[in-house]
Amino acid sequence: MRRERIRLQDRATAAGVAVTQLVIGVVEHDPAARLAPLGYVLLVVSGLALAAHRRAPLAVLAVAGVSVLGYEAVGVDVPALAYLFAVYATVRAGRWGVAVAASVLMVAVLPLALLASPHAWTVRDAFTHNRDVLQLAWLVAAGLAGEALRQAERRADEAERTREETARRRADEERLHLARELHDSLTHQISVIKVQAEAAVHVARKRGEPVPDALLAIREAGREAASELRATLAALRDDGRNPPRGLDHVPDLVERARATGLDATLTIEGDRIGLPAALDRTVYRIVQESLTNISRHAAAATASVRIDYRPDAMLVRVDDDGTASPAPGPPSGVGLLGMRERVTALGGTLRTGPRGDGGFTVRAELPVEHPS
Repeated sequence: MRRERIRLQDRATAAGVAVTQLVIGVVEHDPAARLAPLGYVLLVVSGLALAAHRRAPLAVLAVAGVSVLGYEAVGVDVPALAYLFAVYATVRAGRWGVAVAASVLMVAVLPLALLASPHAWTVRDAFTHNRDVLQLAWLVAAGLAGEALRQAERRADEAERTREETARRRADEERLHLARELHDSLTHQISVIKVQAEAAVHVARKRGEPVPDALLAIREAGREAASELRATLAALRDDGRNPPRGLDHVPDLVERARATGLDATLTIEGDRIGLPAALDRTVYRIVQESLTNISRHAAAATASVRIDYRPDAMLVRVDDDGTASPAPGPPSGVGLLGMRERVTALGGTLRTGPRGDGGFTVRAELPVEHPS
């Protein structure tokens, strides 16, 4: 929107200069100038060329300069408004040297154009009138105005860059603060639970006593919680050199599920090409949460994970043969809610629920936008 507004302003300025020059040329019409129509065309061309002064300031300067020489040579005597604006634009673009060289050349060549005009100038009058056409004071003023605006824009860009760096630094500080708080408040408690559960399992096995399923579940939950906390703290402290877990780690999730006694399988179809990092992490989290729920709640014997790479989407499906009933109603678990939020944030869809023949299904479809 801002770019379009600037483009409209440039076009309006160019049209205004072209009309102003044309009106002055018509009002100051000299009957002796038989080629005046050509001069009027050059007046309009030099003005309209200013619409491109941001994209091609040097080309605009050349067009304006040639136009001045042209309409003065055919006898249309108009102050070089478009050329002054072109000098301003060239200096604003940081091309001081080109603007000065072009202006010196104009001062040297313009008297020759005046001598060729129908006004029959003498050499002295041509050089004197040269100063009126170019208005050297206005040339200097245009250059100074362009340089002033260039410096102002440079300071504005520097201020914006400083604000971005400050915001990034504050975000980093807040992330590290959050990592410290999580470490101080949770690490000790989770470590105690994990150690106590490990010790209880060890003692029970050493005595030859059966290990309760609840105790094994506590031990596995402690291990997983400790691993998740380490991963979360690593992500919060991440400086970009340690990428978070993603699709490459999905086989590890399936292997860990097998280690708990679950008959888990992994099927991958299609070609993986240039996936965004956010999508990579989201697929990992979907599989992780699904397998965790199966281990904790489903009482399932088997589970299957399928990842299907398609040209414009990714399909992730996790099925189990657990004891979920086909009762209606949306799932309310916190894990499923977080999964749904991740998928929705990427513009995808998530369907979860019991299967008609028993068990539970998690199916996510995520759009893939490949860089053009």
